Amino acid sequence: MISATMHAELLTIADLRRTGCISSLEIVAAIDAYMRDPTAGPYRFAGGHRLDVAALVASTVSPAEVASRAGPQEKTFRNAIAAAVMAAHPTVP
Repeated sequence: MISATMHAELLTIADLRRTGCISSLEIVAAIDAYMRDPTAGPYRFAGGHRLDVAALVASTVSPAEVASRAGPQEKTFRNAIAAAVMAAHPTVP
């Protein structure tokens, strides 16, 4: 349940996940949709929240930083996207 205090501030995807408004499966689906087609536009979660993952990635994920990390690049990139998505503030329904 979302408290009155939480309504006063912008909630992140992580906050919405903790409260049950967005499921972990939806977050994975949003990342998968971006990985399949980075030009697909904003992702709409079942509860109505929207998040433009492509714009988020463009503004927060540095390709140079991802390339410099050890390990498989796709997994590293996906982890960077996941971190950015969890910290993002989606538009409300």
